[in-house]
Amino acid sequence: MRIGGIASGMDTETLINDLMKAERIPLTKITQKKQTLQWQLDSYRAVNRKVEEFSKNIFNNMILSTKFNAKITESSAPNDVTIKNKNSMSDFSGTIKIEQLAKNSTMQSDVIAAGAGKPATTTMADLGITGTSLKINAIDENGVMKDTDVTIASTDTIQSVMDKITKQTGVNAFYDAKSGQIALSTKNGGANGDGSSEIVVTGDVAADLGLAGKTVDAANKGQNAIYTVNGLRMESSKNTVEVNGFEFTLKAANNTDINFSTKPDTDAVFDNIVKFVDDYNKLVDELNSLVREKPNRDFKPLSSEEKEAMSDKEVELWEEKAKKGLLRNDSAISSMITNMRSALMGSVKDQGSLKDIGIATPGGPNAWKEDGKLVVDEEKLKAAINADPAKVHKMFAQTGAAATPGSTTGEQGFAYRLKEIADSSYSVINKRAGKAGSTEASFTLGRNLKAINEQMDKFQTRLKLVENRYWKQFSAMENAIQRANAQSANLMNALGGGA
Repeated sequence: MRIGGIASGMDTETLINDLMKAERIPLTKITQKKQTLQWQLDSYRAVNRKVEEFSKNIFNNMILSTKFNAKITESSAPNDVTIKNKNSMSDFSGTIKIEQLAKNSTMQSDVIAAGAGKPATTTMADLGITGTSLKINAIDENGVMKDTDVTIASTDTIQSVMDKITKQTGVNAFYDAKSGQIALSTKNGGANGDGSSEIVVTGDVAADLGLAGKTVDAANKGQNAIYTVNGLRMESSKNTVEVNGFEFTLKAANNTDINFSTKPDTDAVFDNIVKFVDDYNKLVDELNSLVREKPNRDFKPLSSEEKEAMSDKEVELWEEKAKKGLLRNDSAISSMITNMRSALMGSVKDQGSLKDIGIATPGGPNAWKEDGKLVVDEEKLKAAINADPAKVHKMFAQTGAAATPGSTTGEQGFAYRLKEIADSSYSVINKRAGKAGSTEASFTLGRNLKAINEQMDKFQTRLKLVENRYWKQFSAMENAIQRANAQSANLMNALGGGA
């Protein structure tokens, strides 16, 4: 604890604090610079999150074909069969006749060893079952019998044994406590061609569970689905089958011709492209706002003392103004905007231009105000989708070489072009600002912040030295005053001044 001013009567602590305020002015400026860099870092990362999301959306919605494969399917008997497009860009039509639905095999056990009425929580030990092995041989999805061994413990309950069978083998199992029987059903439909049982149970526990020697009887045997599509008769162990890139779900065996047809779902494809345009416009608008926003130089980052003197709302409003213009005229973002606009010009080899399908920048004398954003001619775009959805998809997703310098035509689709630009810009910004979890030394602003922190540490050390020097100087002054006062008192006493 330091106490000064005893001899001089001066408020030494206040004087030194005032002197130190002046000494701290350079540190305040460094702190403000650090805060500005941190805000700038946050702004860059916010941009990169948007760029990364834009790139992912382009890939998922415009490059992958699923969004362009949307089809409207029609069936003359929708209660008997439903159709869904899986991966076909082409339309498909004709007739389907369902002769027989696929069916799973089922089998019931005899009453288990301890008889009926035992709850599912009864353990094997309670039932007097000492065996440990059970083998289930069941038909698989390819119509082949497959063996699976199940290990049974004395502590297993009837229910846990059912769960093991269901989880580990090709059958589902359940136990009925009232009858004391177990029911098994194959997970896959279909029948063995030689007429043998689709479920066979062996092992030293089989007899205790009433399953030894049991087979699937004729009434409960599985069967394949039998169907004919455009004259071609086929079989499947499942009632959901894929033909020519379309998924048919067989629901009823009516053995009559059912007419079906498919056509492009124009609205779904249209909505997907419009979403792409909206995402592009939104990103361009946000990026343009950032590089054009003017900084508010009257609002600097607040010091901790200034924040203490303000309300939370006042601090929030102040910092909102202080953060403006942090990325003004940024080269990476400006370059990205320019490159994206250029990428949408020209055409894709053999596919055409965006203008051909009704997507273009607005015209008129005020078009410059739109900053390269796109508008959609709904009628023209839907007509292009109806005419050839595959061609529209290729215009966005076609791979190949980019346009050579001086040329406006390239093999690469517009979505691929934008994705490459977005990914490249993301990499540039990432080198500048890093991402969450990045070490300071791995990106430019991180290294700058590290340097500022080191500079601040050195300045703090210097300030402590200065403050100590001031205290020493004032202490020396106090000591000098005390000595002078003592000498004066002694002199007065010597001259009789105290008489």
